[in-house]
Amino acid sequence: MAQSNIQGSTARTGWASRLTRVAMWTLLVETVTGLAIRFAPFHPAVEWSVLVHTALGALTLIPLAWYCARHWSDYRRQAVSDVVFLGYVAVAALLVCALSGAVVTVQALFGTRSSVLWRNIHLISTFAVLAAALPHLAISLYRRWLAASPAASRTLLVYGGGGLAVALAGIVALPFLYSGTRYVNKFPSDYHFLYGKDRPFAPSLARTVTNGPFDARSLAGSESCGTSGCHDEILAEWKPSAHRYAAMDTVFQGIQKVMAQQNGPESTRYCAGCHDPISLFSGSKNIFTEKLTNAQGYHEGVSCLACHAIRKTDIQGNANYVVIQPREYLWQWATTGPARVARDFLIRSYPEEHNKLSKRLFKAPEYCAACHKQFIDQEVNRVGWVQLQNQYDNWAASHWNRKGDTKKTVECRECHMPLVPSKDPAAGDALDYNRTERDGKHRSHRFLAANNLMPALLKLEGWQRHTQLTEQWLKGKLPVPEIRDKWAEGAIVTIRLEHPAEVAPGEKIPIRVILTSNKVGHDFPTGPLDMIQSWLEIQVTDDNGGVLFASGRRDQKNFIEPGTFLFKAEPVDQYGNLIDRHNLWEMVGVRYRRSLFPGYSDTVEYVAMCPSGVASGKSASPSDSWRRRQDFLVPEQQRPGSVHIHAVLQYRKIDQFLLNYVLGEHTGITAPAVDLVEARGTVRIGAPPKPHAAQLASNLGGR
Repeated sequence: MAQSNIQGSTARTGWASRLTRVAMWTLLVETVTGLAIRFAPFHPAVEWSVLVHTALGALTLIPLAWYCARHWSDYRRQAVSDVVFLGYVAVAALLVCALSGAVVTVQALFGTRSSVLWRNIHLISTFAVLAAALPHLAISLYRRWLAASPAASRTLLVYGGGGLAVALAGIVALPFLYSGTRYVNKFPSDYHFLYGKDRPFAPSLARTVTNGPFDARSLAGSESCGTSGCHDEILAEWKPSAHRYAAMDTVFQGIQKVMAQQNGPESTRYCAGCHDPISLFSGSKNIFTEKLTNAQGYHEGVSCLACHAIRKTDIQGNANYVVIQPREYLWQWATTGPARVARDFLIRSYPEEHNKLSKRLFKAPEYCAACHKQFIDQEVNRVGWVQLQNQYDNWAASHWNRKGDTKKTVECRECHMPLVPSKDPAAGDALDYNRTERDGKHRSHRFLAANNLMPALLKLEGWQRHTQLTEQWLKGKLPVPEIRDKWAEGAIVTIRLEHPAEVAPGEKIPIRVILTSNKVGHDFPTGPLDMIQSWLEIQVTDDNGGVLFASGRRDQKNFIEPGTFLFKAEPVDQYGNLIDRHNLWEMVGVRYRRSLFPGYSDTVEYVAMCPSGVASGKSASPSDSWRRRQDFLVPEQQRPGSVHIHAVLQYRKIDQFLLNYVLGEHTGITAPAVDLVEARGTVRIGAPPKPHAAQLASNLGGR
């Protein structure tokens, strides 16, 4: 009777039972798809496997649990043996596998990333299930076969194997229904290979890993990075940044148009490697077309993928880098609906391919050097090689670079991408010398620097906050706590006034202004110095506020008065003409250049006259661009008193002449000037010296 009960109960989960067949088929499909996800190369079929694996696991979780419970109930009274022991181990491992799989699924559906720990637990428990279940089944099948019951065993194997084959065939077929965006990696039919087909993007040094074109869509779509709730903080930082508006920049567009008119539209590829890589690599920098402003490259500039897809850089500059075409996930560019949910789930649960977009190369200053170092050569100016802006070499030769000592070196990312509190999945970095995997911060993608004009002019998302932060950055008022112990405090450039404490009426007042680069990692100012202006504005006033001396003022049209002390460069063409429209393709050298190397100082000297008894309301023009010698005379009744000196270092991104040239004087647009730092001093007016008799006689005789 007892034997009969056991046989009746085992029929529920025996070899011939339907529940056993379903369990066998499910475990086989889950195992094969799971191993494919882990070990097969990235492919649409594997992505479909992720979805099938997850859906099947969710649908059969309860049936599998029911099978395990019934199977245990059927055989719990059997004596412990090798088969029984292996069965218990397999069930325990399967429980862990199912639990970890459920956790990963929930994290991928409702979180911003899945845990590496839980994914590893899921994988290891899968191997544990296989290690216990395969011998358990093999021994059981062998004994069943010896017990003269081969039919049931064959049925189970055929059912399981056949079901697995059908499932895998379906997964293989799914990519034929949808395998992602079909990119068209072809140059336009009228594309001009001016420098040969082996250099399709010249004169830019940027190139693709295939040396062929990339469909514009494959490097665009930055908005999709923020629609899932993953990188929304980083996306918001990038939107008003210089990387984002690199192509939209109205001044860049205006200059590029002139360049194309003079040298042919293909010449603008020289600029595109850094300003407009999507258009460059898709072959859009080819002919005159108004459609360029509607292209994805125009609206995204240096997009998320354009930067993260770079795999090799060179410190030669001029966009000397190699970019790959990132492999996309299914429904990569979906931003709404079920497709977006599926895409987000795939990236979070199967992140290995997505994680390739983050790399250690980002941390190296040499990565930035590819674009933040520029030159022109004979291909561009028809004459020869000329060095242009060069932030990288400035930094590399400065005291901020202590080669081999990260605790004393201040690198590009540490200043321009400071750490900010973050809930982003990219938060934390165990590979950085001063960070941890769980520091709850990411590097800001605002890339704060010096342009406080363009975000406002283009009315980019978040431009108000970005402009405010840019001006704080220029003034040195944005702290960077993680490098406080090795970075300087205070303004980016300091000012010190030197002058006598007291002078007598009618005496000269020597004024010296000493400017020191305090916390700038490269030259100050840096960038295209033919358009950037940083100048010293100085006023000398009496006790009543009357202006005795002034230099560095702007007129009503926002032009700086002649003779002002100015940091900038004046490039020239081969005929000696001034390059004043940023027409760098004609540049062969410079006739004037002034900037501050990191840690170095520059001195400006002025000479004013202490008020005496003869009134004068006009001043002479300064004699040269850096030394002022001026006499000022005021009525006798204003003495005694003091003379007050006020010096301000100003900065603006683009000079007024260039703005008027590109945008038109009628627009009234001007680059906001920022007061970087100021210094004040006071000179007391002492008693007038008593003239000697001989001097008095000489003066009377002279009259």
